[in-house]
Amino acid sequence: MLKIKLSFFALLLNIIFGFSQSQSKSLSIDFETFELENGLKVIFHQDHSDPVVAVALTAHVGSAREKEGRTGFAHLFEHLLFLESENLGKGGLDKLSARIGGSGANGSTSRDRTNYFQTVPKDALEKMIWAEADKLGFFINTVTEPVLAKEKQVVKNEKRQAVDNRPYGHTMFVIDRNLYPQNHPYNWQVIGSLEDLQNATLKDVKEFYKKWYVPNNVILTIAGDFDKEQAREWVHKYFDEIERGPKVTELKKQPVTLTETQKLYHEDNFAKLPELTLTWPSVYSYHKDSYPLDILTKYLSEGKNAPLYKLLVEEKKLTGEVEMFNYTSELAGQLMLQVRAYEGIKLDSVKLAIDRSFKEFEKNGIPEKDLKRIKAGLETDFYNSISSVLGKGFQLAQYEIYTKDPNQINKQVEQLLAVTTQDVKRVYNDYIKERHYIATSFVPKTKAELALSNSKKAEVIEEAIVEGAEEKFDASGKSAYKKTPSSFDRSIEPPYHGKPELSLPEIWDANMPSGMKVMGITNKEVPLVRFSLDIKGGQLLEKTSKAGVANLLAGLLEKGTAKKTPAQLEEAIELLGANINVRAQDEKISISGNTLAKNYKETMDLVKEMILEPRWDEKEFELLKQQTLSELQQQSGDPNRIAQNEFRKLIYGSNNILAYNILGTTESVKNLSLEDLKVYYNENLSPMLSTYLIVGEINKEEAVNSIKAISANWPPKSVDFPKIPKVELPKKSRVYFYDVPGAKQSVLAFGAPALTATSDDFYPAEVMNYRLGGGGFASRLTQELREGKGYTYGIRSRFTDRSYIGPFMISSGVRTNITFEAAKLIRDITANYPTSFTAEDLEVTKSYMLKSNARKFETLQAKLNMLQEISDYGYKYDYIKKREEQVEELSLLDIQDLAEKYVNPDRMYYLIVGDAKTQLKKLEDLGYGKPILLNEDN
Repeated sequence: MLKIKLSFFALLLNIIFGFSQSQSKSLSIDFETFELENGLKVIFHQDHSDPVVAVALTAHVGSAREKEGRTGFAHLFEHLLFLESENLGKGGLDKLSARIGGSGANGSTSRDRTNYFQTVPKDALEKMIWAEADKLGFFINTVTEPVLAKEKQVVKNEKRQAVDNRPYGHTMFVIDRNLYPQNHPYNWQVIGSLEDLQNATLKDVKEFYKKWYVPNNVILTIAGDFDKEQAREWVHKYFDEIERGPKVTELKKQPVTLTETQKLYHEDNFAKLPELTLTWPSVYSYHKDSYPLDILTKYLSEGKNAPLYKLLVEEKKLTGEVEMFNYTSELAGQLMLQVRAYEGIKLDSVKLAIDRSFKEFEKNGIPEKDLKRIKAGLETDFYNSISSVLGKGFQLAQYEIYTKDPNQINKQVEQLLAVTTQDVKRVYNDYIKERHYIATSFVPKTKAELALSNSKKAEVIEEAIVEGAEEKFDASGKSAYKKTPSSFDRSIEPPYHGKPELSLPEIWDANMPSGMKVMGITNKEVPLVRFSLDIKGGQLLEKTSKAGVANLLAGLLEKGTAKKTPAQLEEAIELLGANINVRAQDEKISISGNTLAKNYKETMDLVKEMILEPRWDEKEFELLKQQTLSELQQQSGDPNRIAQNEFRKLIYGSNNILAYNILGTTESVKNLSLEDLKVYYNENLSPMLSTYLIVGEINKEEAVNSIKAISANWPPKSVDFPKIPKVELPKKSRVYFYDVPGAKQSVLAFGAPALTATSDDFYPAEVMNYRLGGGGFASRLTQELREGKGYTYGIRSRFTDRSYIGPFMISSGVRTNITFEAAKLIRDITANYPTSFTAEDLEVTKSYMLKSNARKFETLQAKLNMLQEISDYGYKYDYIKKREEQVEELSLLDIQDLAEKYVNPDRMYYLIVGDAKTQLKKLEDLGYGKPILLNEDN
């Protein structure tokens, strides 16, 4: 057994701020590690602050452990391991998660590892250990040909959604195939190819599992509120008899070098703007040079002081943003610089500007103050990363996987903080200056002339839309298999242990003379403060002719103050290790932030300047307009954003400001002036409409004092809110289609106006929706469209919480060639839902809604969200308790009545964004008349 106390941020404080050791002793993470005889490594971390525990199983296998021609297996297993195990049965983990109030069992796959994780109330820990052991030792026999066939379709839909049906989705495929040699394990994508997935056999799958999913290649992490000795006993009970697998051979580091620069281009079906990506070979994770490389990329690209930003964004006006990062993995790494240029910009001009920026850096290097500024954000980032028990568990497991030493986290921070300006200059010379690279130009269709000169056409494999191309399967039947023997009856689910009590955070409040309200929660788990100054209004106070003015105002408030230039304001925020963001929403403008508790007062001084002393910088205003117009242009090619924007129009109608994109329209943004922003600011921003919300290591007196200067110097004014036009259910359902030629998926948005967040029915309606589409894998829509048919990667339904009437909405992306079948199945599920909802459904729903409250307030952000709900909708401080009573009182008849009232498939808008040529005609058979094509010009 190894026990280590990590106090590495004591070191950070000493180096950056000169704090004494006595001030830093509390900044630590305790953990213990031990290993079972079968090789399973276990990491325990106790945190008693909330009655929850996170359990994660991490396997040291990702796409790098696959072989060419059989790619995507690691990610396929991420999916398969949730479906069934011998003792939990079909859908067992998802059903268990719903009953115990878990966060929803989930997983992720990278090049080098796959993990499975969930946070649950602490009384369910033994159940989770039992379930994870079943996944590792009692699973593979349940995988049958129909199960494999169905899950292939789900994964292929995920690839279509994440890659094939989105702008620039093939970028990494092109880069990795050319950066890494054909035999390199990073040559292919984590998700694999559609062809490889289709060719995977049951034998292939079982061989892969038996090689990699063995105790001696897995880490079990348990973090949260639990008894270590009891947990250790359970781990031994459920995992000890799982047999060790064959010896796992470690892969050697495989960094790459390029012998020539390659320039490639692709005409992207969905892209509306040209994008240039430059990629240089880099270093593997935790290499000594990875730390100065991280700082180099931040300095070159992020913020007003960044050389690339100053030249490409401000001076040359070629783009609205520059992104640069060091992407490291276990075996190798790549340094990436990405610029999405404005419409019609030739990427040669972008490359010239990049080269000029690099020359400036070669001459000047990184100033000491910028090095300090970048390091100052590290402490805040660290505390944010450990604000949940799951985050702590992930962090510990990652170091064990990649370095075999969780205590490497201590050494990593030392190395990062030890970086000098000379180190940053050295890694630039070693990895960028005069080095070969891969340059990819992704340009809109028919716009090849925008690509970098002398680029060759990239090989991109695109799926053809073919009717009936997918294999048939029936995964609904019960699998017949021989059970793996065990020394005890594993089919008996372990009991709960105790009952976590819901402990509501104590809320304090105050009223300022200006009319501003203050609400807060003191929480001292981490030395951070999160806050949000919410000003009611937002888009609701816009005129349709001035659509987008609130969004532009929010952006401009971040660009300097009367006393500070934009660069000076940004630097002042970053030197505090803080973040301050201004955001316009439908019903409010929020100035929110996150800072170290010790720097809170200085942070609020900056907030005061931003809200009360805007700079009204004409240059920044024009830049923001250009960036907004560019973003609108990008959205016009993204099927998911098209669906969101068109659905709003259907719900609210053309005369309602709520039908507009929060960014505005191309026409309205072009016509907005700086004077329009000043008018909106002077007429609509008032302390009388404002609530200051704060959580973290701060008390009421400190919080109130910090806001006094803002309240005292902000003239109160009354604001008249326009009457929101009435929205009503459509008298009958109609199908609306937006044509995106060649779309690999159809994006569905079905729904209708429903109710307000203040309605007595709102929360009961959310409870009703849990089994329909709000409960993830516990929902009917997911079980039937994804698990039953393999039509989609994901589908959900939800009620939108607003003070005005928000919609009920079902959303999904389905494979193109079953668009009609998916729409019909959704229609039938919603039609049958009131009568098919059973007493068992009600029991599962109640169990989830009540037990999941144990996780309700774990992080600072969760606590802030609760305050915002109270502020936005006038909920009582103990509204969670009231909701528990509502759940207890709901009957089967109540659920059925709510479903009939708010989920009526015959009075909905059926919006589909996809390929009209192949799918439009068939939708007439849905029974709602001839579909209405929304963009006839296509």
